[in-house]
Amino acid sequence: MHTAMNAAAPSEADLAPTRPLSGQILVFAVVGVVNTLTYYGLYLLFLLRLPYLAAHILAFTLSMIGSFFLNARFTYRIRPTWRKFLLFPLTNATNFVITTAGVYVIVDILHAGNRFAPLLASGAAIPVTFVVSRLIMLRGPGREA
Repeated sequence: MHTAMNAAAPSEADLAPTRPLSGQILVFAVVGVVNTLTYYGLYLLFLLRLPYLAAHILAFTLSMIGSFFLNARFTYRIRPTWRKFLLFPLTNATNFVITTAGVYVIVDILHAGNRFAPLLASGAAIPVTFVVSRLIMLRGPGREA
């Protein structure tokens, strides 16, 4: 069974060599900004019709899919595979728990409003997300971390 996400996806040989750690951190941060803006735009859109937690979960899921492909291509310069795609949500498990708990605390306990709660709650999980992402994305056939 072919493990590539897309038959037209570039091969490992077509992609540039793995970036140095400092480059990975920088590109990861840029991808994170794009991902956060995507998430927040979707969250506000879904908030028009859904309760805030449902809007958060749906926006988070969709932006995580985009994050996988952006990080595979630009941060780690690897070919996306089904295995890595299926493991990638683990990179966001801690992020999801922290941001969801943070959104709940900010909205329901602190009564600070639901519009900016996700942005305030997301910062603490970013370093953990990078470490777990790097472990998953760079391990596997032909690309050990």
